[in-house]
Amino acid sequence: MIPAKFDYVRPSSVDEAVSALTSGGEDAKVIAGGQSLLPLLRLRFSYPSVLVDVGGLDELRGVRDLGSALEIGAMTTHYELTRDPLIAAHCGLLAQAAGTIADPAVRHRGTIGGALSHADPAGDLPAVVTALDATLVVTGPSGSRTIAPADFFTDYLTTSLAPGEILTAIRVPKLDGWGYRYEKFHVTAQAWAIVGVAAVARRSDGHVAEARVGLTNMGSVPVRAHAVEAAASGAEASGAALAAAARSADEGTNPPSDLRGAADYRRHLARVLTGRALAVAAGLS
Repeated sequence: MIPAKFDYVRPSSVDEAVSALTSGGEDAKVIAGGQSLLPLLRLRFSYPSVLVDVGGLDELRGVRDLGSALEIGAMTTHYELTRDPLIAAHCGLLAQAAGTIADPAVRHRGTIGGALSHADPAGDLPAVVTALDATLVVTGPSGSRTIAPADFFTDYLTTSLAPGEILTAIRVPKLDGWGYRYEKFHVTAQAWAIVGVAAVARRSDGHVAEARVGLTNMGSVPVRAHAVEAAASGAEASGAALAAAARSADEGTNPPSDLRGAADYRRHLARVLTGRALAVAAGLS
């Protein structure tokens, strides 16, 4: 298929990108790596009036140490996430999850900002930043503001980005001393997750002092498994205790039913994968 006609702008700064988006109105789109947007354009599921290409904005690339947190530029690729020494040292969950995305070709082009802005609940990184309590930094005509993941992802393929706004950075707290695990069930290595679980845990005196869990593809937005976190926090760091906590993983979820799996199947997977992810995060395997 051939995309519908659109204008193309390649700005030299974030301010120029915001200006171009604002001028283009609600039908303007940002293109970064293009791994999610280009298929939509070719199938004519998306009809942008103008594409604003931020691929040349080096100011949106790289990882910076802010002291208690890392700031990741939105144009940082999945491959770069897997290789960056700061992420490896302070936020291994993000590197681990990025390494499971699609294939090497996609990981070299796809960006963290593009993945989050696309807001596909079957994507891996939305659930990861949700579990990490990340902060999303967006820039628009009125300046910059920060948004929590729970407020950023509003519905299927929908975010709270206002017209003219661009996701410019992601701030993730350093989780030194925490264990982590991203468990993903998919049919083939390149496929979207049928269900994924992002878990981080901190141990103290043989118990789980604190746990955070985010779920992939268990609703129209990434899901924070609060019931699991409450049950795991303070529990003995044992397989039995964490498996018991994981039994509530599907509480409050609304998983889809499609050709890859029924909703009940996804609920089962969420419970099983959460138990596995918590066990590894808590240092049991």
